[in-house]
Amino acid sequence: MKNYDVKDISLAEDGRLRIEWAGGEMPVIKLIKQRFAAEKPLEGVRISACLHVTTETANLAIALKEGGADLVLCASNPLSTQDDVAAALVEYGIPVNAVKGEDDETYYKHIITALKHKPQLTMDDGADLVSTLHKEYAELAGKVIGGTEETTTGVIRLRNMAKAGKLSYPLIAVNDAQTKHFFDNRYGTGQSTIDGITRATNILWAGRRVVVCGYGWCSRGIARRAQGMGANVIVTEIDPIRALEATMDGYQVMPLMEACVVGDVFITATGNVSVIDESHFTKMKDGVILANSGHFNVEIDIPALEELAKSKRRVRPFVDEYVLDNGRRICLLGEGRLINLAAAEGHPASVMDMSFANQALCMEYLVKMTGKLKPDVYPVPEDIDREVGRLKLGAMNISIDTLTEEQKNYLQSWELGT
Repeated sequence: MKNYDVKDISLAEDGRLRIEWAGGEMPVIKLIKQRFAAEKPLEGVRISACLHVTTETANLAIALKEGGADLVLCASNPLSTQDDVAAALVEYGIPVNAVKGEDDETYYKHIITALKHKPQLTMDDGADLVSTLHKEYAELAGKVIGGTEETTTGVIRLRNMAKAGKLSYPLIAVNDAQTKHFFDNRYGTGQSTIDGITRATNILWAGRRVVVCGYGWCSRGIARRAQGMGANVIVTEIDPIRALEATMDGYQVMPLMEACVVGDVFITATGNVSVIDESHFTKMKDGVILANSGHFNVEIDIPALEELAKSKRRVRPFVDEYVLDNGRRICLLGEGRLINLAAAEGHPASVMDMSFANQALCMEYLVKMTGKLKPDVYPVPEDIDREVGRLKLGAMNISIDTLTEEQKNYLQSWELGT
C-alpha cells in the first residue's frame, strides 16, 4: 500500500544525484551516519519529522534511518519542498508526504499523516507538527519521549506552550545551539536569502537601499551579505541593544516608517506578524521589492496588500506585482514565504551539516534520557554542541590549541592573582 505523497516518483534519480552532491558538503553528518550504522542507537524508534524537504534534510533522514529509526517525513513549508528529493527519499525507504506548492489543507493533511505514525520522537521546524499534535492528538503527545525544534519561530512557540503549561514532553531548542544559530542563521540565511532574491529578480545589489527588518542572527547575516554586494543597508529594530549593535556595525538605523519612504528592497526576518503593513505600503516608492526570510508568511501583511491593490499579476516566477491606486508598484517575492527556499535551494549544505548534526545527536540523547526529562524546552547539551564544532573543525583540517595543566589550574582557582 502506498505510504507516501510526492509529486512524481520518477524524479527520484535526479533527487539521488542532488542528495549525493549535498552529502559531499556534509562531512559531520557522514561521520555520524557511519557511527549510527554500526551502533544503531535509534533501533525501532518511530520518528515523525516536519522539516524543509531538501537535499540537506535528506542526508539527515538517511543518517537517522541508518541508525535504526523508523522515520516519516513531511514538509514544514509548502514552497520549500524539492520534489525530486522527496521522490528519492521514498526510494531510500523513507515515507515522504510533501509536494512543492501544496495548499494549506494538503499541508496539514500531510502533518496529520506524519502524526498517525504514532511518534516516539518528533523533529520540527516552526512547531506546526508539535502544535497540531497537542491540539488534535493530545493522547499521543503524552506518549512521546521528546523532540527537537530547528528554528527561532518554533522555539518561541514552544516556550509559550511550556509557559502556559501545555507542553506534554521535553523539547530541545536546536536553534539555540552555538553551532546552529552562529552559523546556520548568520551565514546560511544570509547567503541563501540574497541568493533567493537574486534568482527571483536578477537585480543588481550595488547601490540599492536595502531595508533589513530586525537584527537577530538571521538579519545580521542578511545585512552583511547585502552590504558585501554593494548595497546601502538600513536596519529597523525594536530592541535598543540590537539597534545600537547595528549602528556600530556600520548600518543606518531608523524606524520602518522612515525607511519605507527611501528603501528599494525590504527583507523581513523577525519572527513576528505584520512587520510591514498598510501604513508602509502606501508610502513606498514605485517598484519596491518585498521579501521575507522569517519562517511564516505573516511578516508582510499580504491581506492588506491584496486589499490595497487595484491589480495583481505574476511578472516572473516567484514575483507578484501589485499596483496600488496611486499607480505605484509593489513586487512581492515567493508569496511572502521563505524566499531562500521558495526561489532558491536554502542554506548551503556545508552549514546545514552542523545544524543537522545537532538534530541527529539530540535524537540519540533523547532516547538515552527517556523518562528523565520533564516537559519543558531545553538547550542542546553543551557536550553535543562542542562535539559538533570539534567534528566540523576536523573535517576542515583545522587544529586548535589546548590548555596546559597550569592554565587549567589558573582558570579554576580563586587564590591566584597577579
